[in-house]
Amino acid sequence: MEPQPKRRKEYECDIDSWVAYPVLSNEQSQDIELIEAFAAPIINKKETSRLIKELAKVYPLPGLQHIKRVRSCKDKGSPHPLEVIVCLASDGPVIDHSKELHISDLSSSGRLNCEGLGYPFLIKIPACPPLTRPQFEQASKHWPTSFHEDKQVTVALRGQLFTSSQKSKMQEYMMAAVAAARAGQESGMEAVGAAVVDPEAERILAVGHDCQQGGHPLHHAIMVCIDLVARGQGGGAYTYDKYPACQSVLPYSSPSQKQGATTMTTCGVVQDGDSAEERVEPYICTGYDLYVTREPCVMCAMALVHSRIGRVFYGTASTDGAFGTKYKIHAQKDLNHRFEVFKGVLDQQCEDLNRPIHYIKMNS
Repeated sequence: MEPQPKRRKEYECDIDSWVAYPVLSNEQSQDIELIEAFAAPIINKKETSRLIKELAKVYPLPGLQHIKRVRSCKDKGSPHPLEVIVCLASDGPVIDHSKELHISDLSSSGRLNCEGLGYPFLIKIPACPPLTRPQFEQASKHWPTSFHEDKQVTVALRGQLFTSSQKSKMQEYMMAAVAAARAGQESGMEAVGAAVVDPEAERILAVGHDCQQGGHPLHHAIMVCIDLVARGQGGGAYTYDKYPACQSVLPYSSPSQKQGATTMTTCGVVQDGDSAEERVEPYICTGYDLYVTREPCVMCAMALVHSRIGRVFYGTASTDGAFGTKYKIHAQKDLNHRFEVFKGVLDQQCEDLNRPIHYIKMNS
Protein backbone atom coordinates (compact mmCIF):
# COMPACT_ATOMS: atom_id res chain seq x y z
CA MET A 1 0.00 0.00 0.00
CA GLU A 2 1.35 3.40 -0.97
CA PRO A 3 2.05 5.73 1.94
CA GLN A 4 -0.51 8.46 2.45
CA PRO A 5 0.79 11.99 1.80
CA LYS A 6 1.18 14.24 4.81
CA ARG A 7 -1.71 16.56 5.47
CA ARG A 8 -0.79 20.18 5.99
CA LYS A 9 -1.23 21.24 9.57
CA GLU A 10 -3.49 24.14 8.67
CA TYR A 11 -6.11 21.61 7.51
CA GLU A 12 -5.96 19.61 10.73
CA CYS A 13 -8.57 21.33 12.83
CA ASP A 14 -11.23 20.39 15.34
CA ILE A 15 -14.55 22.17 14.92
CA ASP A 16 -14.41 23.02 18.63
CA SER A 17 -11.19 24.99 18.13
CA TRP A 18 -12.98 27.96 16.57
CA VAL A 19 -16.18 29.92 17.16
CA ALA A 20 -18.21 32.00 14.70
CA TYR A 21 -19.33 35.22 16.35
CA PRO A 22 -21.76 37.73 14.80
CA VAL A 23 -20.52 41.16 13.71
CA LEU A 24 -23.30 43.37 15.04
CA SER A 25 -24.12 47.00 14.33
CA ASN A 26 -22.61 49.74 16.49
CA GLU A 27 -26.00 50.21 18.14
CA GLN A 28 -26.00 46.56 19.19
CA SER A 29 -22.35 46.26 20.20
CA GLN A 30 -21.47 49.56 21.87
CA ASP A 31 -21.67 50.26 25.60
CA ILE A 32 -24.90 51.66 26.93
CA GLU A 33 -25.01 55.47 26.98
CA LEU A 34 -25.91 56.83 30.39
CA ILE A 35 -27.58 60.08 31.43
CA GLU A 36 -28.08 61.56 34.90
CA ALA A 37 -31.40 61.70 36.68
CA PHE A 38 -32.77 62.41 40.13
CA ALA A 39 -34.38 59.60 42.09
CA ALA A 40 -35.93 59.51 45.54
CA PRO A 41 -37.06 56.85 47.99
CA ILE A 42 -40.78 56.22 48.31
CA ILE A 43 -41.50 56.59 52.02
CA ASN A 44 -45.03 55.24 51.90
CA LYS A 45 -45.60 52.34 49.49
CA LYS A 46 -49.31 53.13 49.40
CA GLU A 47 -48.47 56.41 47.66
CA THR A 48 -46.61 54.65 44.81
CA SER A 49 -49.45 54.65 42.28
CA ARG A 50 -50.27 58.30 42.91
CA LEU A 51 -46.63 59.37 42.71
CA ILE A 52 -46.08 57.58 39.40
CA LYS A 53 -49.11 59.30 37.87
CA GLU A 54 -48.11 62.74 39.14
CA LEU A 55 -44.49 62.35 38.07
CA ALA A 56 -45.60 61.21 34.61
CA LYS A 57 -47.55 64.47 34.23
CA VAL A 58 -44.93 66.84 35.62
CA TYR A 59 -41.81 64.99 34.42
CA PRO A 60 -42.90 62.62 31.61
CA LEU A 61 -39.37 61.45 30.61
CA PRO A 62 -39.88 61.71 26.81
CA GLY A 63 -37.96 59.17 24.74
CA LEU A 64 -37.28 57.01 27.77
CA GLN A 65 -40.18 54.58 27.49
CA HIS A 66 -37.75 51.73 28.15
CA ILE A 67 -37.04 53.04 31.66
CA LYS A 68 -39.03 51.56 34.52
CA ARG A 69 -40.03 54.42 36.80
CA VAL A 70 -39.74 52.44 40.04
CA ARG A 71 -37.15 49.99 41.29
CA SER A 72 -36.49 48.04 44.45
CA CYS A 73 -33.97 49.70 46.74
CA LYS A 74 -30.53 48.11 46.37
CA ASP A 75 -29.68 48.88 49.98
CA LYS A 76 -31.18 45.95 51.85
CA GLY A 77 -30.87 47.87 55.11
CA SER A 78 -32.95 50.81 53.87
CA PRO A 79 -36.29 51.41 55.60
CA HIS A 80 -37.76 52.34 52.22
CA PRO A 81 -37.98 49.35 49.84
CA LEU A 82 -38.81 51.35 46.67
CA GLU A 83 -37.14 54.17 44.74
CA VAL A 84 -38.60 56.25 41.93
CA ILE A 85 -37.13 58.44 39.19
CA VAL A 86 -38.27 62.01 39.76
CA CYS A 87 -36.79 63.79 36.75
CA LEU A 88 -33.75 64.06 34.50
CA ALA A 89 -30.87 66.06 35.91
CA SER A 90 -31.19 68.39 32.94
CA ASP A 91 -34.75 69.19 34.04
CA GLY A 92 -33.86 69.70 37.69
CA PRO A 93 -32.10 72.49 39.55
CA VAL A 94 -28.40 73.32 39.41
CA ILE A 95 -26.85 71.37 42.25
CA ASP A 96 -25.20 73.29 45.05
CA HIS A 97 -23.08 70.66 46.72
CA SER A 98 -22.65 72.86 49.80
CA LYS A 99 -26.33 72.51 50.60
CA GLU A 100 -28.52 69.50 51.17
CA LEU A 101 -30.92 68.86 48.28
CA HIS A 102 -34.56 68.55 49.31
CA ILE A 103 -37.37 66.95 47.30
CA SER A 104 -39.19 70.29 47.27
CA ASP A 105 -36.35 71.64 45.12
CA LEU A 106 -37.63 69.36 42.36
CA SER A 107 -41.28 70.24 42.76
CA SER A 108 -41.31 72.37 39.60
CA SER A 109 -42.83 75.53 41.09
CA GLY A 110 -45.16 73.58 43.33
CA ARG A 111 -46.77 71.55 40.54
CA LEU A 112 -45.60 68.29 42.13
CA ASN A 113 -47.05 66.98 45.38
CA CYS A 114 -43.88 65.66 47.04
CA GLU A 115 -45.67 63.99 49.94
CA GLY A 116 -44.41 60.43 50.25
CA LEU A 117 -40.95 61.08 48.78
CA GLY A 118 -37.63 61.17 50.65
CA TYR A 119 -34.45 63.07 49.93
CA PRO A 120 -33.47 62.92 46.23
CA PHE A 121 -30.13 61.66 44.93
CA LEU A 122 -28.36 61.52 41.57
CA ILE A 123 -28.27 58.31 39.53
CA LYS A 124 -27.33 57.30 35.99
CA ILE A 125 -29.89 55.64 33.74
CA PRO A 126 -29.64 54.14 30.21
CA ALA A 127 -30.38 56.74 27.53
CA CYS A 128 -31.46 54.11 24.97
CA PRO A 129 -33.18 50.73 25.21
CA PRO A 130 -30.80 47.74 25.33
CA LEU A 131 -30.72 45.73 22.09
CA THR A 132 -28.69 42.73 23.26
CA ARG A 133 -28.41 40.77 26.48
CA PRO A 134 -24.93 42.15 27.30
CA GLN A 135 -26.35 45.68 26.96
CA PHE A 136 -29.34 44.69 29.10
CA GLU A 137 -27.09 43.29 31.82
CA GLN A 138 -24.98 46.44 31.71
CA ALA A 139 -28.06 48.67 31.87
CA SER A 140 -29.55 46.70 34.76
CA LYS A 141 -26.56 47.57 36.93
CA HIS A 142 -27.75 51.18 36.83
CA TRP A 143 -31.54 51.08 36.59
CA PRO A 144 -34.20 48.54 35.48
CA THR A 145 -35.25 48.73 31.83
CA SER A 146 -37.58 46.82 29.55
CA PHE A 147 -35.84 44.45 27.14
CA HIS A 148 -37.24 42.72 24.06
CA GLU A 149 -34.69 39.99 23.55
CA ASP A 150 -33.68 38.58 20.17
CA LYS A 151 -32.93 35.01 21.23
CA GLN A 152 -30.93 34.29 18.07
CA VAL A 153 -28.59 37.20 18.74
CA THR A 154 -28.15 36.08 22.35
CA VAL A 155 -27.24 32.54 21.29
CA ALA A 156 -24.93 33.86 18.56
CA LEU A 157 -23.05 36.09 21.00
CA ARG A 158 -22.43 33.01 23.13
CA GLY A 159 -20.94 31.27 20.11
CA GLN A 160 -23.68 28.64 20.17
CA LEU A 161 -25.74 29.55 17.10
CA PHE A 162 -24.44 26.77 14.88
CA THR A 163 -24.71 23.05 15.56
CA SER A 164 -21.78 20.65 15.26
CA SER A 165 -23.01 19.41 11.88
CA GLN A 166 -23.39 22.99 10.65
CA LYS A 167 -19.90 23.87 11.86
CA SER A 168 -18.52 20.82 10.11
CA LYS A 169 -19.92 22.08 6.78
CA MET A 170 -18.74 25.63 7.51
CA GLN A 171 -15.26 24.30 8.14
CA GLU A 172 -15.36 22.40 4.85
CA TYR A 173 -16.31 25.56 2.97
CA MET A 174 -13.64 27.69 4.63
CA MET A 175 -11.03 25.01 4.00
CA ALA A 176 -11.82 25.34 0.30
CA ALA A 177 -11.17 29.08 0.60
CA VAL A 178 -7.91 28.43 2.48
CA ALA A 179 -6.77 25.98 -0.21
CA ALA A 180 -7.53 28.55 -2.90
CA ALA A 181 -5.58 31.18 -0.94
CA ARG A 182 -2.56 28.86 -0.82
CA ALA A 183 -2.82 28.20 -4.54
CA GLY A 184 -2.89 31.91 -5.21
CA GLN A 185 0.04 32.53 -2.89
CA GLU A 186 2.12 29.92 -4.69
CA SER A 187 1.40 31.81 -7.93
CA GLY A 188 2.69 35.07 -6.45
CA MET A 189 -0.68 36.48 -5.36
CA GLU A 190 -1.88 37.64 -1.97
CA ALA A 191 -2.84 34.72 0.25
CA VAL A 192 -6.59 35.40 0.28
CA GLY A 193 -9.23 32.89 -0.80
CA ALA A 194 -13.00 32.85 -0.99
CA ALA A 195 -15.87 30.48 -1.71
CA VAL A 196 -19.52 31.10 -2.59
CA VAL A 197 -21.88 28.46 -1.19
CA ASP A 198 -25.51 27.53 -1.75
CA PRO A 199 -26.58 26.77 1.87
CA GLU A 200 -29.78 24.97 0.83
CA ALA A 201 -28.04 22.60 -1.57
CA GLU A 202 -25.01 22.46 0.75
CA ARG A 203 -22.50 22.80 -2.07
CA ILE A 204 -19.77 25.16 -3.15
CA LEU A 205 -20.68 27.16 -6.25
CA ALA A 206 -17.48 29.12 -6.81
CA VAL A 207 -13.95 29.24 -5.42
CA GLY A 208 -11.44 31.98 -6.13
CA HIS A 209 -8.27 33.60 -4.89
CA ASP A 210 -6.61 36.98 -5.22
CA CYS A 211 -5.57 37.64 -8.84
CA GLN A 212 -4.41 41.26 -8.64
CA GLN A 213 -0.88 40.44 -9.81
CA GLY A 214 -2.35 38.92 -12.95
CA GLY A 215 -2.92 42.31 -14.52
CA HIS A 216 -6.08 43.69 -12.89
CA PRO A 217 -5.97 45.63 -9.57
CA LEU A 218 -9.66 44.94 -8.85
CA HIS A 219 -9.37 41.17 -8.94
CA HIS A 220 -9.63 40.57 -5.19
CA ALA A 221 -10.66 37.05 -4.21
CA ILE A 222 -14.26 38.09 -3.53
CA MET A 223 -14.55 39.99 -6.82
CA VAL A 224 -13.28 36.90 -8.64
CA CYS A 225 -15.88 34.69 -6.94
CA ILE A 226 -18.74 37.07 -7.71
CA ASP A 227 -17.66 37.26 -11.33
CA LEU A 228 -17.46 33.45 -11.58
CA VAL A 229 -20.98 33.11 -10.19
CA ALA A 230 -22.22 35.73 -12.65
CA ARG A 231 -20.42 33.93 -15.48
CA GLY A 232 -22.21 30.72 -14.58
CA GLN A 233 -25.51 32.60 -14.85
CA GLY A 234 -24.72 33.86 -18.34
CA GLY A 235 -22.91 37.05 -17.32
CA GLY A 236 -19.44 37.69 -16.00
CA ALA A 237 -16.75 39.91 -17.44
CA TYR A 238 -13.40 38.14 -17.09
CA THR A 239 -11.66 34.82 -17.67
CA TYR A 240 -9.47 33.00 -15.19
CA ASP A 241 -8.10 30.17 -17.32
CA LYS A 242 -4.60 30.98 -16.04
CA TYR A 243 -5.71 30.13 -12.51
CA PRO A 244 -7.01 26.56 -12.20
CA ALA A 245 -7.91 27.10 -8.54
CA CYS A 246 -10.50 29.71 -9.57
CA GLN A 247 -13.53 27.64 -10.53
CA SER A 248 -17.30 27.68 -10.34
CA VAL A 249 -19.87 24.90 -10.56
CA LEU A 250 -23.39 26.02 -11.49
CA PRO A 251 -26.49 24.44 -13.11
CA TYR A 252 -26.63 24.89 -16.86
CA SER A 253 -29.69 26.94 -17.78
CA SER A 254 -30.09 26.26 -21.53
CA PRO A 255 -32.95 23.95 -22.56
CA SER A 256 -30.80 22.68 -25.44
CA GLN A 257 -28.26 21.16 -23.05
CA LYS A 258 -28.58 17.38 -22.89
CA GLN A 259 -29.54 15.87 -19.60
CA GLY A 260 -26.50 14.93 -17.52
CA ALA A 261 -24.02 16.72 -19.79
CA THR A 262 -21.22 18.90 -18.51
CA THR A 263 -19.74 22.02 -20.09
CA MET A 264 -16.41 23.70 -19.27
CA THR A 265 -16.12 27.34 -20.27
CA THR A 266 -12.91 29.20 -21.00
CA CYS A 267 -12.94 30.81 -17.54
CA GLY A 268 -12.93 27.47 -15.74
CA VAL A 269 -16.69 27.51 -15.06
CA VAL A 270 -18.16 24.04 -14.82
CA GLN A 271 -21.88 23.73 -15.62
CA ASP A 272 -23.97 20.63 -14.93
CA GLY A 273 -26.85 20.12 -17.34
CA ASP A 274 -28.81 17.90 -15.03
CA SER A 275 -32.19 19.02 -16.35
CA ALA A 276 -33.68 19.78 -19.74
CA GLU A 277 -35.88 22.43 -18.20
CA GLU A 278 -34.63 25.99 -18.20
CA ARG A 279 -33.76 27.22 -14.73
CA VAL A 280 -34.39 30.68 -13.38
CA GLU A 281 -31.20 31.73 -11.63
CA PRO A 282 -31.15 34.19 -8.69
CA TYR A 283 -29.62 37.62 -9.09
CA ILE A 284 -25.91 36.77 -8.80
CA CYS A 285 -25.53 35.77 -5.11
CA THR A 286 -29.09 36.06 -3.78
CA GLY A 287 -29.50 33.58 -0.92
CA TYR A 288 -25.89 32.42 -1.11
CA ASP A 289 -23.19 32.45 1.59
CA LEU A 290 -19.64 33.71 1.18
CA TYR A 291 -16.64 32.27 3.02
CA VAL A 292 -13.48 34.35 2.84
CA THR A 293 -10.20 33.94 4.70
CA ARG A 294 -9.72 37.67 5.37
CA GLU A 295 -12.20 40.39 6.29
CA PRO A 296 -13.35 42.10 3.06
CA CYS A 297 -12.31 45.60 2.07
CA VAL A 298 -14.85 48.35 1.30
CA MET A 299 -14.84 47.63 -2.44
CA CYS A 300 -15.59 43.93 -1.92
CA ALA A 301 -18.13 44.72 0.80
CA MET A 302 -20.09 46.97 -1.56
CA ALA A 303 -19.84 44.35 -4.31
CA LEU A 304 -21.44 41.86 -1.91
CA VAL A 305 -24.22 44.35 -1.18
CA HIS A 306 -24.85 44.80 -4.90
CA SER A 307 -24.77 41.05 -5.60
CA ARG A 308 -27.34 40.44 -2.79
CA ILE A 309 -25.23 38.03 -0.76
CA GLY A 310 -27.12 36.18 1.99
CA ARG A 311 -24.46 35.82 4.70
CA VAL A 312 -20.72 36.40 5.01
CA PHE A 313 -18.27 34.36 7.08
CA TYR A 314 -14.65 35.41 7.41
CA GLY A 315 -11.68 34.00 9.26
CA THR A 316 -9.39 36.79 10.33
CA ALA A 317 -9.70 40.56 10.62
CA SER A 318 -8.09 43.12 8.33
CA THR A 319 -6.75 46.56 9.25
CA ASP A 320 -9.08 48.28 6.78
CA GLY A 321 -11.82 45.67 7.06
CA ALA A 322 -15.34 46.78 6.18
CA PHE A 323 -17.19 44.17 8.25
CA GLY A 324 -16.29 45.10 11.80
CA THR A 325 -12.74 46.40 12.06
CA LYS A 326 -12.93 49.84 10.44
CA TYR A 327 -16.46 49.91 9.01
CA LYS A 328 -19.68 47.91 9.23
CA ILE A 329 -20.99 48.19 5.70
CA HIS A 330 -23.52 45.38 6.23
CA ALA A 331 -25.20 47.31 9.05
CA GLN A 332 -25.65 50.64 7.24
CA LYS A 333 -29.34 51.49 7.48
CA ASP A 334 -29.40 53.57 4.31
CA LEU A 335 -28.33 50.68 2.05
CA ASN A 336 -31.02 48.78 0.15
CA HIS A 337 -29.65 45.35 1.10
CA ARG A 338 -28.41 44.12 4.45
CA PHE A 339 -27.09 40.74 5.56
CA GLU A 340 -25.51 38.90 8.48
CA VAL A 341 -21.76 38.71 9.00
CA PHE A 342 -19.86 36.25 11.19
CA LYS A 343 -16.16 36.23 12.05
CA GLY A 344 -13.77 33.63 13.44
CA VAL A 345 -14.37 30.62 11.16
CA LEU A 346 -11.04 28.74 11.10
CA ASP A 347 -9.43 31.89 12.46
CA GLN A 348 -6.05 30.28 13.18
CA GLN A 349 -5.79 28.66 9.75
CA CYS A 350 -6.73 31.94 8.09
CA GLU A 351 -4.23 33.85 10.21
CA ASP A 352 -1.51 31.38 9.21
CA LEU A 353 -2.01 32.48 5.59
CA ASN A 354 -0.11 35.65 6.50
CA ARG A 355 2.99 33.57 7.13
CA PRO A 356 5.52 32.85 4.35
CA ILE A 357 5.05 29.74 2.22
CA HIS A 358 8.36 28.23 3.37
CA TYR A 359 7.09 28.30 6.97
CA ILE A 360 4.08 26.17 6.05
CA LYS A 361 6.19 23.73 4.03
CA MET A 362 8.62 23.30 6.93
CA ASN A 363 5.72 22.39 9.20
CA SER A 364 3.85 20.14 6.75
